[in-house]
Amino acid sequence: MKKRKLHPLIVGTAVLTLTGFITRIIGFFYRIYLSRLFGEEGMGIYQLVNPVLALSFSLTAAGYQTAISKFVAEHTAREKQPSFRPVFVGLTICLPLSLFCCAAIYLLSDVIAVHLLLEARTASMLRILSFSVPMSAVHSCINGYFYGRKQTSVPAAAQLIEQITRVACVYLLASRALSLGGRPSINVAVFGLVAGEFVSMLITLAALYFSMAANAHSHALSRVPLGVPSETTLLIYRSILGMALPLTANRIVLNLLQSVESVSIPACLKAYGYDTATALSVYGVLTGMAMPFIFFPNAITGSVSVLLLPLISENYAVGNMKAVKDAASRTVKYCFLLGFVCMGIFALLGGWAGRTIFGSALAGHFIRGLSFLCPFLYLDTTLSSILQGLGMAGRIFLMNVVSLLVRLLFIFLAVPVFGITGYLWGILCSQILLSILYLICLFCFVRRSR
Repeated sequence: MKKRKLHPLIVGTAVLTLTGFITRIIGFFYRIYLSRLFGEEGMGIYQLVNPVLALSFSLTAAGYQTAISKFVAEHTAREKQPSFRPVFVGLTICLPLSLFCCAAIYLLSDVIAVHLLLEARTASMLRILSFSVPMSAVHSCINGYFYGRKQTSVPAAAQLIEQITRVACVYLLASRALSLGGRPSINVAVFGLVAGEFVSMLITLAALYFSMAANAHSHALSRVPLGVPSETTLLIYRSILGMALPLTANRIVLNLLQSVESVSIPACLKAYGYDTATALSVYGVLTGMAMPFIFFPNAITGSVSVLLLPLISENYAVGNMKAVKDAASRTVKYCFLLGFVCMGIFALLGGWAGRTIFGSALAGHFIRGLSFLCPFLYLDTTLSSILQGLGMAGRIFLMNVVSLLVRLLFIFLAVPVFGITGYLWGILCSQILLSILYLICLFCFVRRSR
């Protein structure tokens, strides 16, 4: 009797979700540890470097990972065999970019800290952080290949070991400092981040090597020459750059707007009447404690979205519109349902979670306030991936810009008057607007393809 084969989206999502939950559980307790080790103000300072990290990732890796994943998925669907060329093409583009970005962050750390992040204490953190950029670019390109092949175990294992390495490194360095009678610097957390990226890069490089060796052996047995796809290297360059450059430009613009958002929140809180320490503490509680708590269930929707892009791209490339519509409709339905369940849980237990887990009543207040985001937040993650798989990167960019501009409007107009509550209103309005725009775009596509 023939065994029924599980759908690759289900298997891949299960692997990534399980790993995501384990990683987030580790990260959850790690956040608690950091908040107690460095305090609310320290968490606020640490969160300020995230825009620089996100911007460097957008410039050097994010668009190329997506493009490699899409290209490998489409090639495998047509040729019935993998091609490693997209990975190496991506690396020849990303590595020089990442090295340039690394040098720029290291050499201009003082300027970035004082004039852009408006906090001189972040300069030393930026110098350490700069070394993670090339490592992130390498393992992101390789992850793109494995996502395109739907072999999620490699990125999942790298993600999990990266998180374990990060936590272990920070714990050992902090324990060493405390044993010597000193107080660990917030730089310890950045050292841990770089160590995690380094280990993740080594794991994905090893996985790529073994995958190439296994494919070379199988092709030698079948007397089929390895790595002779129908596409020439030049065509692969054109295809990857054609998709990656718009995505990269979009991500850079979005990250610049998000950077303005991150830097402006503490500044506008000071305009509301807080001093610098209080403003950074409120910002640290919101972005370092409450928001990661709300994003915890996103392990499921994030896993689905990563697998949806190659799945949608593959079926769209071969003209299987029924599979595209089925995947989209089921994803929307279940993500929306998950969002409503999580909203109820966070609204009821948010106050208790803030006081008990983080030892902060303010964190509980934020968790309850952010709970209403859940249905729209989780839905937006997957809808974005579906629309990318359908080649609508330009429209996604425009819709995200509109959403971010709404948030910025609330920051500059509402936060100085209503405090951090004004920002919570802005997040909710922007996510609802983004969900509506995504759904309209998907609905129009479905109508046209009937």
